[in-house]
Amino acid sequence: MAARGLPEAAVAQVRRWCAERVPEHVRDQVRIECEEAPRHLTVVECRPPWDADPEAEWTRLPVARFHYTRSTDTWALYHRDRDLRFHRYSPAPPSGDIGTLLTEVERDPTAIFWG
Repeated sequence: MAARGLPEAAVAQVRRWCAERVPEHVRDQVRIECEEAPRHLTVVECRPPWDADPEAEWTRLPVARFHYTRSTDTWALYHRDRDLRFHRYSPAPPSGDIGTLLTEVERDPTAIFWG
């Protein structure tokens, strides 16, 4: 288990998946990152500041959240609504394989993750 109680292999898989989303030559314009919390991982789209201030922070927009349930060793996929709340993404049932849920986010058949 990772330090926060999440399976290390799954955390590494999501980090790798995020790193592969954006070609290196445009990472000064957009990045996809993984934020870790004790019971979930959040995929975040990051954009540089609009002004020229090199010290300004990048804008961070959560795209998807993977909630881990230790007792069942499963992950559930969540999307964010216009009120900035996360809701369970019902088309994809919870899975013991986070890769299945990453594929659903990448496919985005409902355009709820990437627009």
